Amino acid sequence: MTTRAEVCAQARLWIGTPFQHQQRRRGVAVDCVGLIIGVARDLGLVAADFDVNGYPRVPDGRSLTALCREHMRPIERAAMQAGDVIEVAFDRDPQHLGVLVDYLHGGLAMVHASQTSARVVEHRLMFSQAMQFRAAYALPGIEG
Repeated sequence: MTTRAEVCAQARLWIGTPFQHQQRRRGVAVDCVGLIIGVARDLGLVAADFDVNGYPRVPDGRSLTALCREHMRPIERAAMQAGDVIEVAFDRDPQHLGVLVDYLHGGLAMVHASQTSARVVEHRLMFSQAMQFRAAYALPGIEG
């Protein structure tokens, strides 16, 4: 079994990777879906050739949620913790994913491939009108 700490450590290895739509290469280029897939591949949680592609630059919220539910286990917001995946919306529909990690000063942070920052970044998790919680998921094969 893979631990939540291993998921967090692996996600943080991607920090600084440039953002590029539908890419999956740590240190080279990745998008938000690719980050989740890359972390899962690196930890052996999915097959090395597992992928999801063909989605638009701004994913359709319904299909993004359906894919998340197909490949990960939905969890309640109150139960989410470091090592889980979070789905957020910047508008009406879910359109972005990130890996939850422990925040240095307590609470949670999110590692994600940010189009705005043009790279993978980590920042404190704060929900607002600009970033709305939609769902949380547990990766397959994670303890606890």
